[in-house]
Amino acid sequence: MKATLEEWRQARHAELAGADSWLGLVGLFWLENAVSKVGSGDDCSVRLPSGPQHLGDLVQRDGSVFWQPAGGEARALATDRDGQPSTVDHENLSFFIVDRDGRFAARVRDRAWATRQPFAGIEYFPEDPAWVVDAEWLPLLPPVTMEVPNVTGELKPVTVAFKAAFTVDGQKVELLPMAVGEREVFFVFRDRTSGRETYGAGRFLKARPAVDGSIRLDFNRAFNPPCAFTPFATCPLPPPENWLPFAVPAGERRWQGTH
Repeated sequence: MKATLEEWRQARHAELAGADSWLGLVGLFWLENAVSKVGSGDDCSVRLPSGPQHLGDLVQRDGSVFWQPAGGEARALATDRDGQPSTVDHENLSFFIVDRDGRFAARVRDRAWATRQPFAGIEYFPEDPAWVVDAEWLPLLPPVTMEVPNVTGELKPVTVAFKAAFTVDGQKVELLPMAVGEREVFFVFRDRTSGRETYGAGRFLKARPAVDGSIRLDFNRAFNPPCAFTPFATCPLPPPENWLPFAVPAGERRWQGTH
């Protein structure tokens, strides 16, 4: 059974307030060398805010990353490419490896962040059933390949085989999905609230897969991307095709905190 909007908001708050929140990130370090030194020392490629001068090394070999702790045995690390990545923990700090098209980075998290500045929550637009839209799910023949930018300026090719088409106040618009899976469809969009009432780079929206040529878009569940909360995220930006020419006063408002 699908969660109610209030349950969805409570789960969203718990996610952002938790130890593994995006708000706890304290660094993102690209692994440019075969061996990257990890620790609090000035000579470390992956610089930790506390702890030993040299905690260990991250070693790239044959397209994989291995953790070699100082004085310990090496182990392979799973990246975020195929799901939950392996983590390396040291006291309140942890780090894990992200894979961006074969380019690796170590993302560092302080799991005790909320003890210093607890998460105060997010403001929402009032729930509005008018922003629950049943859109047509139309095939694109042939499929379209887009160059989708992210906040770091890199471009990633995304092949799109369907589009969601709907009408708002007599205006026909379309949204192209960034990903289509068995359980959900993922969109990134901008609208006339972006940079004003909502996060400037746009918002994310997830929907259940289409049924009989129709997909339901509940903009009351539009949410801020990770880069709204931390400079250490690599969020996709909405392609020009997903810049809606009107305001969508639904879902999450701009987060009022600071990085």
